[in-house]
Amino acid sequence: MDFSGCALVKRANATPYRHRETAFNSSLNLDDTSLYYLLEEWTLNPSDTSMKMFLIPPVVCLVAGILIIPTILFVIFSRFSIRQETRYMLLGNALLSDLIYLLFYTLSAALNAAHVHLPKEACVLLLFLLAVAYSGGLFTAAAIILDTYIAILFPLRYIAMLPPSRTKKIIVLLWMCSAAFPVIFFLVLSSTHSFVSCALEMCSVPVILILTLNGTDAVKLCFWLSTMVIFLCLSLIFCCYAILYFKTKQSGIWESICSRASVTFLMHNTVLFFYFFPLLALFVESFLRINSVIRLQTGIWVSLTVFNVLMILPKVLFPFLYGLRYREISASLKSIVRSKHLHLVSPPPSPS
Repeated sequence: MDFSGCALVKRANATPYRHRETAFNSSLNLDDTSLYYLLEEWTLNPSDTSMKMFLIPPVVCLVAGILIIPTILFVIFSRFSIRQETRYMLLGNALLSDLIYLLFYTLSAALNAAHVHLPKEACVLLLFLLAVAYSGGLFTAAAIILDTYIAILFPLRYIAMLPPSRTKKIIVLLWMCSAAFPVIFFLVLSSTHSFVSCALEMCSVPVILILTLNGTDAVKLCFWLSTMVIFLCLSLIFCCYAILYFKTKQSGIWESICSRASVTFLMHNTVLFFYFFPLLALFVESFLRINSVIRLQTGIWVSLTVFNVLMILPKVLFPFLYGLRYREISASLKSIVRSKHLHLVSPPPSPS
């Protein structure tokens, strides 16, 4: 890594604060390296921002996720009857993706809050794992909806269409697709030399995203194509939901707002809203900032809120709203808690 080059640019940008603030507000015309140092100075200046406050949501969500996600995964993989069902295998895959994302993003946020600079290779690996984990969770959520769609509309053919062996192949395919998009994106960044070494030294996801959208046309094209793929998944999911609603409307399961079908439908939509609304907010913010409708400072605030709050929240809500609703999982968890309670309150054996 070219630390001397980073230091030279840093000294060159050491202008009075008022001039730096003016440059920050009009930084869309700056080169990537100068833009990076304006971003770095803004994010590392505790008198102007509350960067460490953005570390609280990832840490809280990580703690909550560690308390519940491994327990549900243990129930799924330790019960043969449960792990042989498609819906539970997909649920376990989604929870595993969410846990990996929570771990690595909280690590990234903590390193940035502590001003710890990573080597370039470590930062690239961290970004790659974050992208794979997030894509894996997103694609698995779409697969769960498709599984529900097939189970309701084709109940007699469901087991033949999705046996456990085919489900395992689908999960492998989901991980391959989750890795393919980041690999293509990183290859484009590498071939167009769009990685700024100084930005990789800081390894802040919002900063790198802004620099990416400030890069070459090829990089911007990859970003917008990825966005289109995500919204195509969203459109597919909502089409499945609309078909399910109209196909089952005549059965009467939607008459009561408190029926299991209505609550399940609301639960699914709540999870999907928390998954896709941050991406929509990020898309709108990027579009407005590229077209100079909003200032870069506003864009940074929006990006930090999206990455550190909105994208983290569904990862910890998913096991509570989704996993615990399955009767088999909740019953297994209750039996585990009950057995531990009986073990704790049982009297010690009397001496012979």
